[in-house]
Amino acid sequence: MDVVLHVGIDDTDSLLGGCTTYVAAVLVEKLAKLNVEFQDYPALIRLNPNIPWKTRGNGAVALRVKTRVEHTDKIKCEVLRTVESLSQPGEDVDPAVVFLSGAIPNEVKRFSKMALYDFLNVDFALKTAGECGVEVFASKSLKGVVGALAAVGEELQDDYTYELLTYRTDNYRGMPRMVSAESVFLMDKVTSPTTFNNLDPETKRILITPRGPDPVLYGIRGEDPTVLLEAMKIVNIYEPIERWVIFRTNQGTDAHLKWMENPKDVKPYRAVAFKAVVCGKPHVIPGGHVIFKVAFKNEVFDCAAYEPTGGFRETVKKLIPGDVVEIYGGVRPLNGAMTINLEKIRVVSLAKEVKYFNPKCPKCNSTMKSMGHDKGFKCEKCGFKDSNMRKLEFETSRGIEPGLYIPPPRAQRHLTKPFSRYGLEKKNVECKFIDFWHVP
Repeated sequence: MDVVLHVGIDDTDSLLGGCTTYVAAVLVEKLAKLNVEFQDYPALIRLNPNIPWKTRGNGAVALRVKTRVEHTDKIKCEVLRTVESLSQPGEDVDPAVVFLSGAIPNEVKRFSKMALYDFLNVDFALKTAGECGVEVFASKSLKGVVGALAAVGEELQDDYTYELLTYRTDNYRGMPRMVSAESVFLMDKVTSPTTFNNLDPETKRILITPRGPDPVLYGIRGEDPTVLLEAMKIVNIYEPIERWVIFRTNQGTDAHLKWMENPKDVKPYRAVAFKAVVCGKPHVIPGGHVIFKVAFKNEVFDCAAYEPTGGFRETVKKLIPGDVVEIYGGVRPLNGAMTINLEKIRVVSLAKEVKYFNPKCPKCNSTMKSMGHDKGFKCEKCGFKDSNMRKLEFETSRGIEPGLYIPPPRAQRHLTKPFSRYGLEKKNVECKFIDFWHVP
């Protein structure tokens, strides 16, 4: 009898190297030799980006294969051996693997949705796994169980994208990545907007190549796996590729942002969205970060646009008290208060900004001077007085319009939906599972 086996993996990497997607890529090759039937592309699931101890992308992976029941033990052994051999050494690495056979229980699906925006503890993960028949293999603090279980539960039935990841050979890791910048510009020109976030328009920085010591050479994100294959043909490189794999992922979907109606739900480390009114004029603090206050019903929160967000800060600086906005970002506890680290902002409506000027003298055209509150004005040059005169009121141009504002790609989270994806979201769109999606 056949069975579908779901495999979740997380926390095999550290800030010093390694990559959980690389572990998945190696497993794709090994499991293919065991004659399993892949049910989907490997899933790269980005989880809540605000978790304090995460590595940069906070990603976990899931593999889904159909096999004979009697072959599942062999597959599990292969997975565990591979994870153990490829996990980075170090105190901050807590590799975890989970296995689930058959249909995914609703409790696991709910757990996965919560892990996108909330702070979940290990006890909750273990309790959910135990109640749903999920096998757990982990060590140390067991933190990796949260991500591994969440990856299994996320079937990407809502919006999703793809990423083609290429990996370096051992002898090139740690060296500068040898990817032709000119070819990346050409690839972006030919394939955009079906691919996205290849470049940063403000700085012209190449974004498909990571900067760390991990084994990824480059990754191209897009809407369609066939377009990713065409994009890969355009990119010129000057070092060998060990392997490449196409992942299906929640990157670029805003899946982590949870709309809040109650300010009490804006809790530390959550990814939130809510409607509020600006109640404090933006100001710049040391480091170039822009801070302003908003009122969400009966609660006041600080919002921060940090220096790396570039021109996005100039938009934020133009806000004034009374503007109605939608806030999107991560909640960071700071000095006993909570600050929203902005990922994007939508200006719903703008308050009027009015400037007041003293009137001109009707006799000599000199600027008049106030005689006191509600007492009118006097011309000091010719002596003319008028107790009924008031300041002149002029509405000024704000230099900002209602609409959505997003930081440049270089400052975006993996999960942040870029401008180019608006209108391209997949709703009830069946996944295109092509034959040529990995080598080897």
